[in-house]
Amino acid sequence: MAQRIKTQTVRRTRGYSSPQSRDEGNPRSFAHGLNGYKLVWIFIIGCLIGFVVETIWCYVQYGHFESRKGLIYGPFSPVYGFGGIVLTLALYKLRGRNGFVVFLISGVIGAAFEFVCSWFQEMVFGTISWEYSDTPLNLGGRTNFQYAVFWGLLGMIFIKHTYPFLSRWIERIPNRLGKILTWVFIVFMIFNMLISGLAVRRWTNRSLGQPPANAVSALLDRLYPDEFMRIIYPNMSVVDEGAGDPSGT
Repeated sequence: MAQRIKTQTVRRTRGYSSPQSRDEGNPRSFAHGLNGYKLVWIFIIGCLIGFVVETIWCYVQYGHFESRKGLIYGPFSPVYGFGGIVLTLALYKLRGRNGFVVFLISGVIGAAFEFVCSWFQEMVFGTISWEYSDTPLNLGGRTNFQYAVFWGLLGMIFIKHTYPFLSRWIERIPNRLGKILTWVFIVFMIFNMLISGLAVRRWTNRSLGQPPANAVSALLDRLYPDEFMRIIYPNMSVVDEGAGDPSGT
């Protein structure tokens, strides 16, 4: 009896607990458990993986490589980065549940996320990057049943296999270095998303025949002309006909 109590005490001292809590990694890590630092790294890794997956998928489907970037600078696809954050937050507490349950919840969340992203892009930038109106069981052309199934499989694989691996890898980064790199990433990605958004909005307005209304829009015209934008975003098309941005940006 005394030996059993001693063993239990040693296990608690060494940080042993339930199987679900053992994937939390190093408690002294800057990104221990689920916190803001880890979510930033999930976002960055998701952006990179999304870019690679989209590039390979394009080659397999069409037989050639083309830009699948979501941002002007760097090989990043922020839809996948934000998708990684959404799936992590939504499924984190369900990672020990039955795989089919996780699949269903992930499919619904993923389809809703894809719908919102498409709507946001159209409303804010006047453009779309995907359109499913000609596919079966689509919702407003923004998502469909097929991709909901893909999201379900992706979410199930991610939270049960990919996330634990990424979590352990992230937590191996030294504390001080991890915090510095995280904030460098945050500043860079904010700038990258801001300038990319402004360039896309200005591209839309140029397509609608709006001349530059201020120094910012004139600078955007010089730095990011139509030819450049078509190379970065070959699948993006303008849908904001007749609306435009009155500022000309």
